[in-house]
Amino acid sequence: MGVWIAVGVTALGCYATKLLGLCVPQGLLDRPWVQRLAALLPVALLAALVGQQGFADGTHVVLDARAAGLGAAVVALLARAPFLLVVAVAVGVTAGVRMLVG
Repeated sequence: MGVWIAVGVTALGCYATKLLGLCVPQGLLDRPWVQRLAALLPVALLAALVGQQGFADGTHVVLDARAAGLGAAVVALLARAPFLLVVAVAVGVTAGVRMLVG
């Protein structure tokens, strides 16, 4: 039962956050620094997530197959590969390194 309470509270919190966003005055949203922040914040959050998931194991920094896959994805991005191909290259390199190592 506790899980459903947590799901309900989370759903209500998400709805309240969305409603609060709709109540922000248009004048605040038109400010240049707010627009820059709105453009850069998702990129920064995604970069932090990739860094944390790609190079961390609990509280330790590690270099393993995930780092190799991330490096391969960067190379594919620099080669201007389509997104699905970038993901496939990252998955394939990660799986290959894991197969070779252990």
